[in-house]
Amino acid sequence: MSKSAPILFIVFVFCWGRIFSQQVDLHISDKNAVFLEGKDSVLVYQKEPKSLNGSYERANYIHPLFSLDGVSITEDFPEDHLHHRGIFWAWHQLYINRKRIGDGWEVKDFEWNVISTSETVGRNGAITLKNQVLWESDLYIDGDGTREPFVSEINWITVYPRMLNYRVVDIKIELNALLEGIAIGGSEDEKGYGGFSTRVKLSKDVMFKDSERKITPENTPVPGKNWINILSKVGKDKTPYGLTIIPSKDNLPHPNPWILRSQNSMQNAVYPFPGANPVPLSRESPLVLKYRLVVHDGFIQTTTLFDLQKEYYKLSE
Repeated sequence: MSKSAPILFIVFVFCWGRIFSQQVDLHISDKNAVFLEGKDSVLVYQKEPKSLNGSYERANYIHPLFSLDGVSITEDFPEDHLHHRGIFWAWHQLYINRKRIGDGWEVKDFEWNVISTSETVGRNGAITLKNQVLWESDLYIDGDGTREPFVSEINWITVYPRMLNYRVVDIKIELNALLEGIAIGGSEDEKGYGGFSTRVKLSKDVMFKDSERKITPENTPVPGKNWINILSKVGKDKTPYGLTIIPSKDNLPHPNPWILRSQNSMQNAVYPFPGANPVPLSRESPLVLKYRLVVHDGFIQTTTLFDLQKEYYKLSE
């Protein structure tokens, strides 16, 4: 009997009224965790500390995040704000019993120690990366000069298979105080920025929209109904791309205000608000923040975003 050539089966699943192929993979190494879909890169989670010539050392963030065309849409160590990095969540103010302990936003006297990572295969072809992270600082040490962790963070990054013109990424962040008297807050000016942020590549004609209208960035936080949709261009060919950020309805306050910038900065779903006023973290009841990212081709329908928001809200019920 002659040997037959192998047959390649591509399995498609019908879900939510849409077709997708089950091809999401996750590769975890000591350095990072890489999501792939077939041969296409989706995103990279940075586990190990990364620095610029020994400065601005950071970990526990996403970069690159790729467009549907396989081009990175995020930035790391941008010249205008070297502490900015891809998709990140951080705060300027960090207190232990009213004593300032570092600055996670500007990466000063602050360390993220990623102590474990694991993978879970979920429904609808999704894969989730779970990361356990300890917050540490050289300003909080024990008698032997060793940094003592004061916050335990667990985050989950879930990547769903690509649909026709978009891909969904869900991010859940859980913060548990390890000590009494822990508090976090945003910048101490009228902007008050802090929390979940995206540093993405912005073309000169970048546009911001919520579910009803175009949003004009201001120096201080602006409202945004349901979500913020960032419409920009990237790469040598200036290919359109979109990134929509949909906060969970469980994030309080809801809806959150937004810090938006049309050049040389990040886009921030402000938490807490007002950001200048720090909020306590509990040892008994963790602070949980959740966000859905929709990476698309720049031409996604508002009805599709409403469907994705509705579906996301149901996941929390």
